[in-house]
Order: sequence, then C-alpha cells, then structure tokens
Amino acid sequence: MKIGILGGTFDPIHIGHLLLGEFAYENFSLDEIWFLLNGNPPHKETLETKQALLHRIEMVKRSIQDVPYFRLNLHEADQSRHSYTYQTMQAFNRKYPNDRFYFILGADSLFSIEQWMNFRDIFPTCTILAAMRDDKDTEDMQKQIDFLQRKYGADIRLLQAPLVEISSTTIRRRAAEGRSIRYLVPDVVAEYIRGLGLYRE
Repeated sequence: MKIGILGGTFDPIHIGHLLLGEFAYENFSLDEIWFLLNGNPPHKETLETKQALLHRIEMVKRSIQDVPYFRLNLHEADQSRHSYTYQTMQAFNRKYPNDRFYFILGADSLFSIEQWMNFRDIFPTCTILAAMRDDKDTEDMQKQIDFLQRKYGADIRLLQAPLVEISSTTIRRRAAEGRSIRYLVPDVVAEYIRGLGLYRE
C-alpha cells in the first residue's frame, strides 16, 4: 500500500489538517492517510494530562470516522518520551516492509528540516510531500526541494493544496472565550469541545 503520514498534536484537529490529508490522498493516489498523533512533541513544552491526550485522540477519531481511508495512528502518543520522525519512520519501515510511505509536511517544515533530529535518516524511509497553497509561486519551494534532493538524495514531491490558514491556537482561544468555532473544525469536534467545555480556563 501507499500510505500518507500526517503528523501533529491535533489540539484540536481542524479542517486544514483534513483537507491536507484529502488532497495528498487524491493527488498521489494513496491508499490510506494515517493521522499520526504526537503525545509529547520535542518542539513543544507540554504539561498535558492523560485526560487531555484522550480528548485529542477522541476528536481525531470523530473527525475521520466516516472516511474509510483515514486512520488514526498512536505510535507517537506515548507522553513519557519525545517522539522523533526519523525513529517513527524507521519503525514503520521495519513493521510494514511491503508498504511505501509518504510523509506530509508544510512549507515551513521543509525549510527547517535540517534542524530536525537525525534528519538525514528520514530521507531513506519515505517520499516527502511538501505542501503549499495551490495559488502560491512555487519557485522558492522548488529551489529548496532541488537543494535537499541534490545534497541528501531525498525524494521530495510538491503537494499543491488549498491550505487553510487556521491555527489550533486560534481555535483553542475562541473556544476558551465561548466564541463560535463552526467551520473551523468538523461539526462533531465543535460539539465535543462545546459539550465538555474543553479549553475553558
């Protein structure tokens, strides 16, 4: 199978994440998209409770429950340790040797990937799909792709998608203020957040 990997804290998952998964699935004829939920990302300080993690997991489940090719993957959900992309992708390659992996990331990550832990070890494990808005000039992105391919032998493809300028931070703030988050997240997530009063102080 051809499997797309879309990682994140998903706090909460929003329509931008889901659109990115959908366009990757469609544009590269993938068989599945795995939403790789990170419990303890190395680039963020988190004092999250176990209950908060379970809420994030539940929101992803509800968001993708009606899409047969979307899956939740909890490989990086262990809160007791940091998870690193190179380790995760190596593990997936060992566990699923007959599958091909496509790691989905945004433009900012493509330009900062050389700062990632053991980033060179990522490239042999997957094809990278570098997402950018489909109405943007691709010249700078293509230069970075060419650079990484030439220097490290990376296999990187440009994923043009209607990236939605939504941040989970904005959604959490609006929810904390009791304001509407309709159209920012799937209805089932909005209902879940509202029903449990998530993100309220």
